Amino acid sequence: MRDGFWRTQASRTNCAMPEFSTEAATADLWLGGRLRLHQPPRGAHRAGTDAVLLSRLVKPPPGAVVVDVGSATGAVGLAMAAYEATANVVLVERDPDLAVLAARNIDENGVDGRVRVIAADILSIEGRRTAGLSPNMAELVLTNPPFFESGRHRPSPVPGKASAHTFSDGDLESWLKACLDLLKPGGTLGLVHRADALPDCLAALHRRFGGIVVRPVQARSERPAIRVLVTGIKGSHAPFSLAPPLILQGTDGAMTPEADALHRGLPWPS
Repeated sequence: MRDGFWRTQASRTNCAMPEFSTEAATADLWLGGRLRLHQPPRGAHRAGTDAVLLSRLVKPPPGAVVVDVGSATGAVGLAMAAYEATANVVLVERDPDLAVLAARNIDENGVDGRVRVIAADILSIEGRRTAGLSPNMAELVLTNPPFFESGRHRPSPVPGKASAHTFSDGDLESWLKACLDLLKPGGTLGLVHRADALPDCLAALHRRFGGIVVRPVQARSERPAIRVLVTGIKGSHAPFSLAPPLILQGTDGAMTPEADALHRGLPWPS
């Protein structure tokens, strides 16, 4: 599958600032036209398949507080607001330019009464508290963390791509501990990551979450998984389970019906 299929969300909350102007942002229809998103210009990181899959991973309960950690321009959190009309959504993004675009997208999609953006460094306890991110505030936390720790991979020569993929400080465990802090007991965490990072994900969730479900995502049925979707319940002692894989493309290169439905904003196929 083309690498471009896997455009990840734009810069995460603890990453270096992307090199773009908010005036250069483009407005795109997303999730089959359900959302209108102002995003960084093409060539920068924009909401793609990772964000689509994360946005459809968990349906929030009615009236839930949902926190999108590392929200970038707000694609996942706004999709949650469209998914459950009574949900109250908080977008958390450190980068001020991306936070501006997230605020613009909130207004553009007419959900300013129940979606808000907070510019904060999720890895700073003091920063979280000062910004109003309190412990046990959410029934659902969704996140697409940076994929690499500094020094453990060769960063892209494109500054925006390098910042989107790499922690500038901290690591996956500290990121997920911050997510844990925001969740109520019994709340659900949902995340998307590289398939080869699954051991690190499970290690970070160990003894903190139960009822963990892992769903591999494969480009094609004959290929290894390239992503994993992981959910877990804070404080649960329920057993681990492995869900059937999601296959994105058929042998003809076209999206499978399941992948197509998700990209059009429909619920996860039963």
